Amino acid sequence: MIRYGDTEAQELKFVRLRAQAGPRDEQWTDVEVRFDLEPGTTLPEEISELTGWIICTRSGDIVQIVPQDEGRDIEYQFTEQEKEQLRTFYEHEVRPLMTKKA
Repeated sequence: MIRYGDTEAQELKFVRLRAQAGPRDEQWTDVEVRFDLEPGTTLPEEISELTGWIICTRSGDIVQIVPQDEGRDIEYQFTEQEKEQLRTFYEHEVRPLMTKKA
C-alpha cells in the first residue's frame, strides 16, 4: 500500500480471499473482497479493517480497484502488485460465477 503523496510503499500479500458481489445500478457492479494477510505482512497502523473494492461494468470488466477501511475510502492506494493479486482472484474466482448468474 502507498499513502497518497508518499514515495515509499509497503507491499501486502493477500491470502484466503473471499468476495461478495452485487449490482449497484444498471451500469455498475461492486465486488467487495475480504482477505487475510500473509504472516509477516502488517497493515499501516491507522487501518483496522482493510478490504478491496472492485468496481466493474455490468459485463464484468474491471474499471477500478480501491482500498477501503471499514467500508470507507482511505488515503491509501493499492500498489500495482496488490491490484494484480485482487485482479487475478477476481478473474479466476469471481467473474466466472457472475457470468453463470447472468
